[in-house]
Amino acid sequence: MSVSLVILAAGQGSRMLSDLPKVLHPLAGVPLVVHAMRTGRVLEPARVVVVVGHGGEQVAKVVSAEDDSAHVVSQDQQLGTAHAVAQAREALAGQGGDVVVLYGDTPFIRPETLQAMQAARAAHDLVVLGFDAVDPGRYGRLVTTGDRLERIVEFKDATEDERAISLCNSGVLCADGARLFELIDAVGNDNAAGEYYLTDIVGLARARGLSAGVVRCDEAETLGINTRAELASAEAAFQARARSDAMESGVTLTAPETVIFAQDTVIGRDALVEPYVVFGPGVTVESGATIRAFSHLEGAHVSRGAVVGPYARLRPGAELAEDVRIGNFVEVKAAQIDEGAKVNHLSYVGDAHVGARANLGAGTVTCNYDGVFKHRTEIGEGAFIGSSTMLVAPLRVGAGAVTGSGSVITQDVAEGALALGRARQDTKPGLGKRLMDRLRAAKAAQTKG
Repeated sequence: MSVSLVILAAGQGSRMLSDLPKVLHPLAGVPLVVHAMRTGRVLEPARVVVVVGHGGEQVAKVVSAEDDSAHVVSQDQQLGTAHAVAQAREALAGQGGDVVVLYGDTPFIRPETLQAMQAARAAHDLVVLGFDAVDPGRYGRLVTTGDRLERIVEFKDATEDERAISLCNSGVLCADGARLFELIDAVGNDNAAGEYYLTDIVGLARARGLSAGVVRCDEAETLGINTRAELASAEAAFQARARSDAMESGVTLTAPETVIFAQDTVIGRDALVEPYVVFGPGVTVESGATIRAFSHLEGAHVSRGAVVGPYARLRPGAELAEDVRIGNFVEVKAAQIDEGAKVNHLSYVGDAHVGARANLGAGTVTCNYDGVFKHRTEIGEGAFIGSSTMLVAPLRVGAGAVTGSGSVITQDVAEGALALGRARQDTKPGLGKRLMDRLRAAKAAQTKG
């Protein structure tokens, strides 16, 4: 049976005290709403509907960038969660199958949990995700009889006996789509908040003789983000788990507590990551590679045996082949560095292709931007680029070619050629000493005055 996702992302998040919509605040380098979208992919949804409200245009751009087939619908008035899900009705018209409701500010639901909910639908008309809370606080309570879910009671409307229940509602649920919207149509707003609660559909379903069940998960999965303090706590929890997972997978972290991962970081076994490395989104590091201290990687691929850093920066589009060396204070952007090539010191390589076993000396710069357009640099196999060479793109340096240190290269260099692009040195015997003596005397006279 097909499954569709409805992700609720309309809340203003006033407690964040931010102009940015709550669901766009980043966790592990990715907006909160994207976490929900990526988790939901395990179900291979036929449709994805994201319900937006505050800052809807901003949220829609992020959603479309992540999945251009996703439907974005607006909840213009914040009248409760049932009202929010109802806004997805038209986008799901004619789709059929189940609907899973997720939340854009709840990033830690595991794919395995959603799969368990989908499996539980074989036994129940409606499945709710619950958790046993250490401190139930103001969560909605799941009222059960045996393994049957009877109803969900919001804290504000619960009796003292109901508030003593520790089994709480996460808000995540799964039901047949057509039946879900029938139940939503019957939801009223006669409650303390005057809102249309999605939770009311459980009692309505039971009153109609339908079966409701509970799938339990760990409380940590249900963590919602409402404040910056909660966002910081969630980041810490994510990083702790990511570091543990990496080490259990065979990655060496010499100072785990200093390494920062993104949501999608992939690192192969026997890779070594030194202290204070930051992985932005879109990084893959293959087995046996080394990332030295204080490096920052984003949108990059590092192959087996490569060494990066210390103090290196790999930007989006950096593609390092096996046994490449990227040294200290080197920046690489939108560039392919082929096997065994070396860029060891104080260099910038952007919009370029560096051939196998080429060696770029300290201070090499591919001058790729003319103020309007970006241009490409091609450096051939085994080329040797002398220190402080400026390669003014568009430019091609042939295989085995050499450039003299301090050169500004503006024309293509043929294979095996030597290119020099600097002024002839002119040496004036004794003039250096006389010049410095004159300057020191002038400074002394200025001091006395």
